[in-house]
Amino acid sequence: MIPSSPNIFSRKRDNSFYSLIALLLFVFVAGISFSGCRHKNQAGDAPLARVGDNYLYVKNLEGLIPENVSSRDSLLFCQSYINKWIHTQLLLQQAEKNLPEKKLNFKKRLEEYRNSLIIYQYEAEYVRQNMDTVVTDKQIDAYYKSHLKDFQLKENIVKVIYAILDRKREDSPFLENTFWRMFHLPDSVLLDSIENYAPVMAESFSVDTNSWIPFNRLLKVIPIETYNQGIYLKNHRIIRFKDDSKIYLVKFVNFKIKDDISPEELETSFIRQIILNIRKMKMVSQLRKDIFNNAIKHKEFEIY
Repeated sequence: MIPSSPNIFSRKRDNSFYSLIALLLFVFVAGISFSGCRHKNQAGDAPLARVGDNYLYVKNLEGLIPENVSSRDSLLFCQSYINKWIHTQLLLQQAEKNLPEKKLNFKKRLEEYRNSLIIYQYEAEYVRQNMDTVVTDKQIDAYYKSHLKDFQLKENIVKVIYAILDRKREDSPFLENTFWRMFHLPDSVLLDSIENYAPVMAESFSVDTNSWIPFNRLLKVIPIETYNQGIYLKNHRIIRFKDDSKIYLVKFVNFKIKDDISPEELETSFIRQIILNIRKMKMVSQLRKDIFNNAIKHKEFEIY
């Protein structure tokens, strides 16, 4: 079992240790603040901690201290960093002593990781500079119609108009009847009427008939009680109900039930990203082929 490392800044340490650290950290902070000082190198070479044969020097902390912090906060940061460094070194040395040699050989894996990073960066930059990022409505529509089965809804969605009235107002019966009549008008007239009257008469309202929203999100605003959302939406177009403080009026302009095909306008951004990702994969694949074919043409490699 790996023994736990002691807290280097435990109160049980004697005061001389704290004094030494404080002095060295003061020299370090001063060296950072006055970068033109000719003694900066000597201060940077001062050791702050040691674990086995490994040393942590003042210069190792240079550039790590956050800017615009007080001297006290700088000291606390340095203390924390030193403490963490010691714990890490102790654990690392313990691991190196106990792990078999074959599990400590990371050279091949590090080389593969480095190669993958370099290739990824190159391909990403090539795509950034060369890929056409314009996606037309026609392309989106074509992709949508050819992949309808991929766009099944995972929840019920609605387009809705609603108004919430304050039931405690003295004129609430009049307001309720007025809005109830409004909600039976054609949609275009209804929208104009609510936009004219609701800002003054309603506690809150919505006339956004262009956006689809999840039915569950609407329930957070309009506390409709139902055990089957699908059946409810199929059987209710205009509703009115009350609680102790509010009157709710709702008109469902449109709805889609879970497992229906999602409307195209709801999937536009998602489809655009799919099309761009397809272009990216094709471009990267073609880039790799071109590099390989060009190498064959110019006899840049041989297989023995």
